[in-house]
Amino acid sequence: MDVNLEWYRVFYRVAKTGSLTAAAEKLYITQPAVSHTIKQLEERMGGALFFRTSKGIRLTTEGDVLLRYIEQAFLNIESGERAIAEMNQLHSGEIHIGASDTLCNYYLLPYLEQFHERHPHIRIHITNRTTPETLSLLRQGKIDFGIVGSPAPDKQIHFRRTATIHDCLVAGKGYEHLAGTPPGLDNIGQYPLLMLEPGSSTRTYIDEFAVANGIRLSPEIELGSIDLLVQFALRGFGLAFVIREFIQERLKRGELFELPLLPPLPERSIGVASLHGVPLSSASKAFLALLPSYDDA
Repeated sequence: MDVNLEWYRVFYRVAKTGSLTAAAEKLYITQPAVSHTIKQLEERMGGALFFRTSKGIRLTTEGDVLLRYIEQAFLNIESGERAIAEMNQLHSGEIHIGASDTLCNYYLLPYLEQFHERHPHIRIHITNRTTPETLSLLRQGKIDFGIVGSPAPDKQIHFRRTATIHDCLVAGKGYEHLAGTPPGLDNIGQYPLLMLEPGSSTRTYIDEFAVANGIRLSPEIELGSIDLLVQFALRGFGLAFVIREFIQERLKRGELFELPLLPPLPERSIGVASLHGVPLSSASKAFLALLPSYDDA
């Protein structure tokens, strides 16, 4: 049975005010329109919902039963409206973000801290996955947006660049003798290489770059995070491919040193991946407003 919510809205106002005229005023319609609507509803219900008294109109037994359900429905609607208003004002709500361990730790975390300080009532859910896995979660609707490296063109996904990053080769003091004559891309294979595990966008990018230059890299050690690569490089296990922007302090302190590559690895972009045509929540929009645009990066 189709439900005419306008009929029930009129019924609710009449029941709460006890007056056709007062209900009409609150609903901004005429009193005859209220009377006509109540008549239509009574016809649908199969009997009278109100009866007249010297003090106005009162509910029949059937009308009183109907009001109990209608009142709860309208209270739920009002609660929903209040909840949406609170979400729009960022007094409640949640965001679901996908990002790799590396991007979460080195790029995303400071912005998460800012957002949490400004909007402590918004719940933040983080899912750590590689870029391909993050994009898959996005397509499935399991996250609101992802922080990823530049993805391949995809009609489903909108990508907004927020920063550039530079992959580089570094080593600890055990390989300091290479600083004067760093190895080229074509002969770094004679040294132990430390790389991220296959599947990450960083590993894929470096492998594809090497293959494009006629080199196939064979890492001796494959690890799951930039942090681990740095720790192994510091202890002299080999040469590590890392992201320069994420290890600046260690380079400045001389704990690690960079070995220039010829040809150099081109810069990459990182940014926000979201689904085309899917609106973001107020909380998500507020968070993304904290991230710089590509021109500012």
